[in-house]
Amino acid sequence: MAALDIRPLTSDIGAEIHGVDLRENLDDNTVAAIRQALLDHLVVFFRDQPITPDQHLAFAQRFGPINVAPFGPKLDSHPAITVLDQIAPMGGLAARWHSDNTYMPNPPLGSVLRAVEMPGIGGDTCFANMYKAYEQLSEPMRALVDGLEAAHDLTYTLSRAIDEGLAKEHLDMMQAEYPELVRPVVRVHPETGRQALFVNSNFTTRLVGVTEAESDVLLAFLLNHVRSPEFQCRFRWAADSIAFWDNRAVQHFAVPDYTERRLMHRVTVEEWD
Repeated sequence: MAALDIRPLTSDIGAEIHGVDLRENLDDNTVAAIRQALLDHLVVFFRDQPITPDQHLAFAQRFGPINVAPFGPKLDSHPAITVLDQIAPMGGLAARWHSDNTYMPNPPLGSVLRAVEMPGIGGDTCFANMYKAYEQLSEPMRALVDGLEAAHDLTYTLSRAIDEGLAKEHLDMMQAEYPELVRPVVRVHPETGRQALFVNSNFTTRLVGVTEAESDVLLAFLLNHVRSPEFQCRFRWAADSIAFWDNRAVQHFAVPDYTERRLMHRVTVEEWD
């Protein structure tokens, strides 16, 4: 195994990995080193990786089973690959700080996102460290949120999706398939054992066990807190760049500041059973 060249982007989140060709069949030691870099830096980036859809899937599958997104366009030849094809002003679901699919009983481990075609200017993605978001709360606030639970569902996201053209019948079916879930506000990462805030703007609708007024104020505070710049890194894409983030401890935000085509392919990875 050639030694990976891991270059941190900030002290708390993000690193570029050089010295690896993702078109190759990676050996177990290289995969383990990438996984450790993911755990250490929460999101890792690769540049100049002209992989095919088959190679994209093969790389993602080294880290866990593939999760097929329940909505959104798919690559015709590879339905496990979600296609994000947009021209700004984009807004919508990705232009809000969020973790993916927290309305599901088992939210994914992470996603492997590849830039296929990028605008000349703009279209960056920001990532935020939810360990730090939790750790930077005051001790009394941590004691409060440690005992709280929050509801996650598709209600808000579905209403936005209707605006973006998703069929109403499909939305009704999804809402029936994915009823509201209640989960802790603070999640313990299954591999690192660290605590992370686990509320987000796309799917967390209320705090459970408190009054509506208390929920509104505290949830608004937490959702604003997680987007603090000191928790973030920002990645400037180019064609054939790849980002792989740990959805269990990261939120992300696609910056809607471009006026040309931005075409991305995403593969989402589940936890091993």
